Amino acid sequence: MIEKEQKELTEFIEAWEETDTNIKKAFLQLKSFLEAKEDAIFSFKARPGVSYSLRTACPGQERELFVMADVIDDDPENRWLSVCFYGDMISDPEERGDLIPEGLLGQDGYCFDIDEGEEGLLKYIEARLDEAYQVASS
Repeated sequence: MIEKEQKELTEFIEAWEETDTNIKKAFLQLKSFLEAKEDAIFSFKARPGVSYSLRTACPGQERELFVMADVIDDDPENRWLSVCFYGDMISDPEERGDLIPEGLLGQDGYCFDIDEGEEGLLKYIEARLDEAYQVASS
């Protein structure tokens, strides 16, 4: 991640006040999970009032990313997460995601919306992160 993006991400996280939905905690858990991937490459796109997007890729990957974790900021007092993958990079055995035609950078994707930091859903998404990482890094 370039220095400017890292600074924006750090400032965003520091200014974000947690609510009883634990969305900040959920975002930080997913961010830490991705940071543990040894060759993961991160970028951060801040669009205040719309979204804050943490995008993750692997070296040599054909696509721009393998996952995009958006903090939806249309109501800063009630933020939620949308974690999106290319449709052909993951499975969704419990059908917990929403198929979004051409919804991820113009390609079909699956998005998993998190409106509270429920541990079971986070573990399910972490399994999808592992799947997408395997595809991206191979």
